[in-house]
Amino acid sequence: MTDLQRRSTCLILLFAASAGLVACGSLNSASNSIAGVVTPYKMDIVQGNFVSKEQAAAIKPGMSRAQVRDILGTPLLTSIFHADRWDYVFTFKRQGLEPQARKVTVFFKGDTLERMEADALPTEAEFVASLDSGRKSGKVPVLEMTEEALKQLPVPAKAAEPKPLAPLPASYPPLEPAGN
Repeated sequence: MTDLQRRSTCLILLFAASAGLVACGSLNSASNSIAGVVTPYKMDIVQGNFVSKEQAAAIKPGMSRAQVRDILGTPLLTSIFHADRWDYVFTFKRQGLEPQARKVTVFFKGDTLERMEADALPTEAEFVASLDSGRKSGKVPVLEMTEEALKQLPVPAKAAEPKPLAPLPASYPPLEPAGN
C-alpha cells in the first residue's frame, strides 16, 4: 500500500467515525420525536369483581352470606381480622383513558347482611357501552335467519335406525376360580 492509499483510507475511516458520532448525537432528538408519534399497544387491564347498579339493588339487609355471594359473586377481599366484612373491588385501566375504580363493601352481623356501602355504580348497559368506547364500530351482521331463508335450507336426512344390541348374558362367570 502506498502512502497516498494509507492516507485516503485513514481519511475515509475518520470521516465514517465522525459521521457515526454525529448520527449518535442526533439520534436522541430523533427518537424522542418518533416516540411521540408511535406508541406501543397497551392491553386493557380488568381486575376484580364488577358490581352493577342492578346487582346492588338486589342486595337487602337480612340476606344470608350465601345469598349475597350468589348475587355479587365471591368477594375479592376477605380478612380474618374483619370476618364480618367483604370487599368487592373493581379496577379497569385502558390506554388513553382515566382508570376506573369502584368499591363495594358489605357488612354482616353473624351470617346476615347488616348494610352495604358502595361507590356510584353504573348499570350493566352503561358498563358495556364504556367497554366499546373509542373503538370503530362496523356493521353488525344479522344473526337470525328469515323465514324465507329457513325454507331454502336443505331438509336433513333422517338418521338410520340403530341396530339392536346383543342381549346380555343371564349370568357371568365367577371372577376367581372356585377352588381357592
